[in-house]
Amino acid sequence: MPRMLDVSDEVRSEIGDDEADRLLGGAHAPDSYECTSCRTPGDALQEPTSTVLFVGEETAVLAFAHARCIPSQVVPVSEEQLAGAVRSISQSQGDPAAGGYPAQPQPPVPAPSPAPDAAAAPGTGRPGTPGQAAILGITCGLVLHGDTGHASLVVEPTGPVGRPGTITGEDEFLDLLQDAGFQPVTDLDKTPDQLPGWSVLVAMGKLHAVLQPSATGGSTGWWQAHQPLQVTDAWRFAANQLGEVTMYAVPAGTVGRQPREDLLRQALERAVALGQVVAASLPLAGT
Repeated sequence: MPRMLDVSDEVRSEIGDDEADRLLGGAHAPDSYECTSCRTPGDALQEPTSTVLFVGEETAVLAFAHARCIPSQVVPVSEEQLAGAVRSISQSQGDPAAGGYPAQPQPPVPAPSPAPDAAAAPGTGRPGTPGQAAILGITCGLVLHGDTGHASLVVEPTGPVGRPGTITGEDEFLDLLQDAGFQPVTDLDKTPDQLPGWSVLVAMGKLHAVLQPSATGGSTGWWQAHQPLQVTDAWRFAANQLGEVTMYAVPAGTVGRQPREDLLRQALERAVALGQVVAASLPLAGT
């Protein structure tokens, strides 16, 4: 019996037309499933369902999600993450529902993101110190915009990030992000404008990646976790309620790892006063 499945063009291009048509016709697709995003039951016979293809370097895993949670898409992941996805999907749905497919060769995905790929919006960035790759650290927390708590990410590299080909050591991390559309923050209580083409991927109930527009269409990883990051229920609720996540970016050594949200806000306020914060609102992919 046909399922209410959505197979996006990018998923179809990975699995092939024949397999996509078999899925849409009811073969190799489950009647019921556990949504790979919100982890609640779904029924492919009764409600719109997205096909989500987790793609590693050599293999891929097909999962299913409520269409209201996440659109049909290809999600680049490391082989380590892919193994975790296989275990998770197999445990929740059984092996028949978690199909393995040969994957077309994929470009390496930074995880988390070495600085050379961290400022990839305008081009491949380069760490300021030759031979030393800065790593992007991400802190998750709720940041108040007025009286409303917004799910937020604070991105801070471990060292300076320069433009392609530069070896001066000058930090141009914020300039690169402004080139991509992020805006300077002057008031932490104001919600920044949404940045088209970018999004925050929450799949299997955890933070997986920050996605940016791909030059060939669709999305590609700008930052990706070594392992999916657990976020609090309050963070997930706020992100789901507003349908977006606020991403703040600061230069190395500006905010640091703060153990509490009030301390995180204080550190951000100090950075704003110094003109050292850019931000954008990024749509949420998943819940």
